[in-house]
Amino acid sequence: MADIITPVEPLYCGACGMPPEYCEFGPDFETHCNPWLLKSHPDVHAKLKALRGKPASSDKKKDAFDEDGDDAAAASDSEDDGPTEPWTTEERLTAFYEQYQPDKVGDVPKLLEKYDGKYDKLFTALVKKYGPEPEDPYITANYASDSDDSDDDGEGKMSGLSLEEKKARSKKRRGVGAKKVNKVDTRVIIQKIRRQRRKAVTIVVGMDTVPGVKLKDVSKEFRIKFAGSSSVKDTAGGGKEIVIQGDHTDAAAALIIKKFKVPADAVFLDIDGEFVPFAG
Repeated sequence: MADIITPVEPLYCGACGMPPEYCEFGPDFETHCNPWLLKSHPDVHAKLKALRGKPASSDKKKDAFDEDGDDAAAASDSEDDGPTEPWTTEERLTAFYEQYQPDKVGDVPKLLEKYDGKYDKLFTALVKKYGPEPEDPYITANYASDSDDSDDDGEGKMSGLSLEEKKARSKKRRGVGAKKVNKVDTRVIIQKIRRQRRKAVTIVVGMDTVPGVKLKDVSKEFRIKFAGSSSVKDTAGGGKEIVIQGDHTDAAAALIIKKFKVPADAVFLDIDGEFVPFAG
């Protein structure tokens, strides 16, 4: 009698969908894949860490106990750990009703089924009826800027600039000459970044080059339009960007052109690293 061969069911990452051996080569390894594997399959996580030449415990901020056996530091570390991924649609809706209408939290599953494929319309209606949507802790922790309101004062406008740029902006000039010095070419770039399967954020860069526009006002318009989180964040290069929850590249470009009067030829979509003019 022939031996029965039992097929081996492969393991795929719950964050990116790839086999865990390949997760480290993707963009979401540290933020999504690694935490998922550590939580869901600690044995596989330990084996892969050993193969990479790192101890399995290196992912933790520190061991649960220090040399003296004191576990207070470990407890503090665990409390500081923030969310590892954005809210799902169900979590967004639940948080909304918990804030405004707690007695309707039980209706969330029915609403999700009723508005399947029309979630943007649902959240838009809820925002108009009750008020702003609660902030997603993940978006706030990773993208929210501590200086959203700093655009109103000189310090906020100067943050992240070089000494030469600060001097140039500090000089108050009058007449035609001053206008020529302060003139900046408007160029807005919109990019979609996928954080996890079926979850994405939209990044808008360059709105600070639009004359007379405040980033916090633009962020507010996005928040109302898309009924989701939108915040201003400092970039590594010293500039600022607006981060919107969800994939809204085309809609964001259309809103920028219509609402803030930005010329269409100054708005670009970043598609796989290539800047493509927004066709409208």
